[in-house]
Amino acid sequence: MQLFPTIEVQNGKPVSLVRGRLDEPQIWPVDPVETVRGFARAGAAWIHVTDLDAVEGKPPQDDLLRELVLAAEVPLQVGGGIRSRERVAHLLDMGVGRVVLGTVAVGYPDLLKEMARYHPDQIVLAVDVFEGRVMSKGWRETSAYDPGDFIDWFKDDPLAAIMVTDIDSDISDAEASLALVSDLAGRSRHPVIASGLVRTLDDVARLKYVRNVAGALVGRALFNDSIELRAALALAAQPLEEVAAFL
Repeated sequence: MQLFPTIEVQNGKPVSLVRGRLDEPQIWPVDPVETVRGFARAGAAWIHVTDLDAVEGKPPQDDLLRELVLAAEVPLQVGGGIRSRERVAHLLDMGVGRVVLGTVAVGYPDLLKEMARYHPDQIVLAVDVFEGRVMSKGWRETSAYDPGDFIDWFKDDPLAAIMVTDIDSDISDAEASLALVSDLAGRSRHPVIASGLVRTLDDVARLKYVRNVAGALVGRALFNDSIELRAALALAAQPLEEVAAFL
């Protein structure tokens, strides 16, 4: 399983959000460029970055993103407020390895399909779920889409992955969130990246055994020292052990 150390940046600073509340960020007193360098030195093969300024509709933090691309020396997967083919092309030209799209897929699914065909294996579909429905615009708007049906709509498109976030995970029990990700991973023809579920090494170990979950994001747990990145990467990379069948 691929582990994606994750950094969310707002006004140039690394932060964590609770249920997407942009007005109440937890600010981490670290340098984002040095943080990304540290992720790469620890052995990360990919790093996930979310531009929260762009999510808010502010100008994207392109100067910082360029610094992060150069500092990381491993591919970046970038999300946050990306809603046009021009923005996708700009980020890829900047050196970003993958872009994450959610809102555009809800509002303009044919545009998402077009971009996936034009940039095969470089588009990640974000499926953010709250109370059984797909959310958009930074978790602020509820769509009519059932998440399973939404995933099925893109089953034949050359996506790099589908990233599933259970927005309820900040307030609900971990078992319910794991069940949601497991269900959607079982329906998806694309590899699934779980977001918001890794708080301890035990969470990494559990996700490894969920069929079709090929990756997981880990962010806040790295900043509050709940998880040591080298240990998490080593655990994620271990081959699966055989599990006895239930009788």
